[in-house]
Amino acid sequence: MSMSAAKPRILVARAIFPEVLDALSQHFDVESNQADVDWGPEELAQRLLDKDGALTTGSVRISAELLAACPRLRICANMAVGFNNFDVDAMTAAGVQGTNAPDVLTETTADFGFALLMATARRVTESEHYLRAGQWKRWRYDMFCGSDVHGATLGIIGMGRIGQAIARRGALGFGMQVIYHNRSRLDAATEATCGARYVDKETLLRTADHVVLVVPYSAASHHTIGAAELALMQPTATLVNIARGGVVDDAALAQALRERRIAAAGLDVFEGEPQVHPDLLTVPNVVLTPHIASATLRTRRAMAQLAADNLVDFFACGTVRTPINTPRPVARRA
Repeated sequence: MSMSAAKPRILVARAIFPEVLDALSQHFDVESNQADVDWGPEELAQRLLDKDGALTTGSVRISAELLAACPRLRICANMAVGFNNFDVDAMTAAGVQGTNAPDVLTETTADFGFALLMATARRVTESEHYLRAGQWKRWRYDMFCGSDVHGATLGIIGMGRIGQAIARRGALGFGMQVIYHNRSRLDAATEATCGARYVDKETLLRTADHVVLVVPYSAASHHTIGAAELALMQPTATLVNIARGGVVDDAALAQALRERRIAAAGLDVFEGEPQVHPDLLTVPNVVLTPHIASATLRTRRAMAQLAADNLVDFFACGTVRTPINTPRPVARRA
């Protein structure tokens, strides 16, 4: 599509790096949200009514109702690897292209997943709260004894790019025995590279010293870890969730933590975030972070730039770099 005529109109629905916004302005008529206001569904639809495209984040819901109200919309570029904020089927039927931002955040997110694992296993948050409260008076042989990471068994549920990167860190860096469960088994060469062995979900939960969740959220993965799954885990085991809120039943987890049926948990994502289940805020043996697994400046810039590149490519040549659907051809209103 030639861009020599009137510029396509896009909405940047959340605040992004000013330099990325400036670059987009060279190609598009841009309405931005640098004030970072959380628009409700009605206001979002109103702002998208005259737009050809949108740059979104995971908090911006693109629903069938919104699509019906915004017939000009042709593309939504998500500044995230996950896209459970998109009704992909409705987008495909409406002829709207969706894109995400994979690859650029893999290693950074894996770093953070391992950091959260370490903090959880070694009781970093719990001990820091103790120190800050002025309770540390003397050394004691069993004070905040956690569990070893090196040489332990690491169980990964969800063995995509990020899961594989965590497996490599565990196997190669910490001499861990890595087991994994996935919808489909990896090929033998990839398993060897990751130092990982495929097992069924029940075996993983019963066996792993540390369980890390990296599975995409969908109706099928809702409450992948609930009360029944927590009951299978060892009382000395830890659970880390860097996947999506809803993959874990947070209420069941809080109860298991309070009753010490598992040792500890580390959570970067939550059901209904930014709200956090109140019971999780009152148990000491959990590390809580505000969805920051990809949060380095370099990675977040790369995520925003990839979303921007998808928008530019779509209107310039009709292709995108990281599609998540193949839209059905539909005549969109000018």
